[in-house]
Amino acid sequence: MRVKLLRRYWLRQWQRLITRFGLFGLGVLLCGGLLINGLKAYSAASGSVDAFFVLGGSITREVYVANLAKQQPSARVLISSGSQDPCIIKIFQQQWAPINRVWLEKCADSTFSNFYFNIPILKKWGVRKVKLITSPSHLPRAKWMAQILLGAQGIWVEVDTVKEEGVPGNKESSLKTGLDLTRSLIWAVLSQFIQPQCTELTPLKSVDMEEWRNSGFNCENQWWLKLD
Repeated sequence: MRVKLLRRYWLRQWQRLITRFGLFGLGVLLCGGLLINGLKAYSAASGSVDAFFVLGGSITREVYVANLAKQQPSARVLISSGSQDPCIIKIFQQQWAPINRVWLEKCADSTFSNFYFNIPILKKWGVRKVKLITSPSHLPRAKWMAQILLGAQGIWVEVDTVKEEGVPGNKESSLKTGLDLTRSLIWAVLSQFIQPQCTELTPLKSVDMEEWRNSGFNCENQWWLKLD
């Protein structure tokens, strides 16, 4: 009986030891992976921008990125939950900007989900350096989230801000910033294993303008963006 008890005791001790070493090893691998990705991002800092990433919320951001796309036509453009499709295509047409490398993502409904759904897209494209387009009222929260989440995937981020007219659509607070940064740090780890897929990703060049015209749609009451 005593021998059996000793066997059980030592078996439990070995199981605990193996579990602890397993968790320690997993932690080392995760930290190592994040460090390597951070170094990859840093090494891309001096390179050219591969993609422009627009956080939706204002048509002025889309006008701004259209001008950037005209200056750098080789870069991809990813607009997350922006204006309606025909309005964006009209902006690019009026700015004489190319539309064949522009994609519209419609899954996100918050700043966090802007990154949650779009970072896998940027990774799939092989992006090493991205320019984030947002508004001054969205800082510093959006910038810090981008640095955490994009950096964890080995992507360097620069931020361009576009001044808005009128009252900003979003209101920043210490609580909102703290909550978003906390879940960004958690997701930076989980995203090493989980890659969400957005099913609502549309190439701008595939937008059917005729269908939108027939529906009588207008662009956010912007007279200079008439669809006819």
